[in-house]
Amino acid sequence: MPAPRTSSPSSGAPAPAPVLPVLGGHRSSFRERVADALRAALIAGELRPGEVYSAPTLAARFGVSATPVREAMLDLAKEGLVDAVPNKGFRVTDVSDQQLDEYTHLRALIEIPTVVALATTADPVSLEALRPAAREIVTAAVAGDLIAYVEADTRFHLGLLALAGNAHLVEVVRDLRGRARLYGLTALSASGRLLSSAQEHLELLDALLARDERAVREVMTRHLGHVRGLWASAHT
Repeated sequence: MPAPRTSSPSSGAPAPAPVLPVLGGHRSSFRERVADALRAALIAGELRPGEVYSAPTLAARFGVSATPVREAMLDLAKEGLVDAVPNKGFRVTDVSDQQLDEYTHLRALIEIPTVVALATTADPVSLEALRPAAREIVTAAVAGDLIAYVEADTRFHLGLLALAGNAHLVEVVRDLRGRARLYGLTALSASGRLLSSAQEHLELLDALLARDERAVREVMTRHLGHVRGLWASAHT
């Protein structure tokens, strides 16, 4: 098995460093916030399988010390998203096409009927409260900010599912999303098609508020179909 690639300058042909948000605030919140940003970077494909990233290198992107980054990466290692590489850092784990297909199948089984049911049960005020997140997704798509896109997208979908009142369901979907790899986001953004996908969140909200179950099912099915397309585009 070939040795893992590293993100250090000495590797010869290093992959571009991920563009991560600079964090501020209280140090006690760094670990969770860094873990969330790193998870989003993994999902967006900014951190690539087989690459080894050192805590100091990633910490420089956050403007914090390496300690909260290292702690956050250890959290991600427990989730199976990265592996610790002694004296080097953390290697991003790979995900097979079969696993990706299984994840999207499970998400469809869970999310589509759950969201369709919200068309008749969700409080309109609670639905409207998700509109700022939906707009953030569109803004991130326009800016080509993939990590912000994934973070806002996660908040929107988990917030929507939370309206069903089943915390365990939300955690299952959170885990499935965390294991995903949307390598095609970069190409989708460059082609301008990411904006179309982003606008589906607003379309979904409008369908829910109109109590149109058929439209909700159509938008959700189309939207999750894009997710598998993003995975498949990694090989094109």
